[in-house]
Order: sequence, then structure tokens, then C-alpha cells
Amino acid sequence: MMQIEFLGTGTSTGVPQIGCKCEVCTSLNIKDNRLRASVLFSVDNKNILIDCGPDFRQQMLRSGIESIDAVLITHAHYDHTGGIDDLRPYCAHFPVPIYLEPEVAGAIRTRLPYCFSDKRYPGIPDLQLIEIDTEPFEIQGIPIIPIRAMHFKLPVLGFRIGRAAYITDMLTLPESEYNKLKDLDVLIINALRHTEHISHQNLKSALQVIERIAPKNAYLTHMSHQMGLHEVESRQLPLNVQFAYDGLIIKV
Repeated sequence: MMQIEFLGTGTSTGVPQIGCKCEVCTSLNIKDNRLRASVLFSVDNKNILIDCGPDFRQQMLRSGIESIDAVLITHAHYDHTGGIDDLRPYCAHFPVPIYLEPEVAGAIRTRLPYCFSDKRYPGIPDLQLIEIDTEPFEIQGIPIIPIRAMHFKLPVLGFRIGRAAYITDMLTLPESEYNKLKDLDVLIINALRHTEHISHQNLKSALQVIERIAPKNAYLTHMSHQMGLHEVESRQLPLNVQFAYDGLIIKV
């Protein structure tokens, strides 16, 4: 049995968006409040975090997660990596391994040079950057299959763990990757808004990808306030598709 907890389901600005007074940003429904996108896979008593954005501290205080065994990073954008310094409470007994592509590792070393210097002062995060590509690998015996996706012209990674897959910030998926996504029980995929965007799927294109992959169930994430009210928009979705929301926990 695998458990998946949605730590954040919003886009880079979060919802509510600063300075916005639209019906979504002023909604009293907690399902319309979205922190930056991140998810936690719990498998075989191991906690695998996907992305560590600037809301990570708030997400951990809400969820009460006591340990993180590994981190997978989809790409270097700040809304997916801005909370890495806040991993420090999870580094007390061993370095936290972070799996990421070489270009992303370079960006992290540049942003957090004090974590990787020869003379490190006490209390800073103890991080182990492990560079990966699109080849499958394992984390403590748990198979991980990277999925190549394109965030406009930027290559990003999604990940398949068992019969679940997580893909965010995708605009297009190369043909070669669809075979990696067969026979899914759960597909988690981004859908920014209704109208088209230069680097993200909109709702229509996300539903087309879901229909082609044909998972048993699909959950939409990385949404902006322009997607609309959770309760209203949810009524328009196919039966096996749902809008994820912060704090949602599912079993696979």
C-alpha cells in the first residue's frame, strides 16, 4: 500500500494570489487555498518528497511529517526548490539525499553555496545531491522511473513510483514517455487554468493526456486562481478525474 499526500497544489504564485480580490482568492473554502505544488509519497515506511518549494515549512507544520528519506526534484524553478534550506530539521541523523538532474544540481549549489563549502558552519542543511537522468533507479529498494516532460523548452522530470505517477509543469510529453505510464492506478498531472499558456497545460490539454494514458484515477495539480472555484469546476470533470487540494491524502 502506498499513501500520497498533496502538500501543495498551487502554481508559482499560490492561491490566493497577492493583491487579487477575485472570487477564488477571497473564497472561504479551504480547497481554494493552494500552496506551491509538492507531494509526499509514503512507500514501505519511507517518505519520498517530490519538490521542496518556498511553502515547505508551512506544509510540514500542517502535515506533521517526522522524517523524509529522499527528495526528488522536477526542475530548478524557485517554486519547486525554494524550501530546500528548510530541510535542515530532517538532516539531524544523516544527509538528506536529493535526486535531480545535473543542471538542477548546479543551480542548487549556486543558490545554497554554504551547504556545499569545505568549511560548513553548524546547523546548516546536510544535503547529498545525487545526479540522475531518465534511467530508472532505486531509493532504498523502491523503484523510481523518471518521466521526461517539456515545460515549453525546458526539460523537466516527472516520476513514476509503483502504479502512481506525478508530472508537474508540463506543456508536452514526448511520445517516448507514454509507454512508461501504462497501467497506472493514479496519475497526478498539472493543469494551470482553462485558457492556454506558453509553458503549462491548460485543463483541456491535461484531460486529453489523461484520456490517452487512461489511468484508473487522475488528480489535477499546479493550478492557478484562474481555474475557478473548486466546488464549481469539479462538477465539470470526468468521473475518474478530480481536482487535488492541499492536505488531500489518497491510498494506492
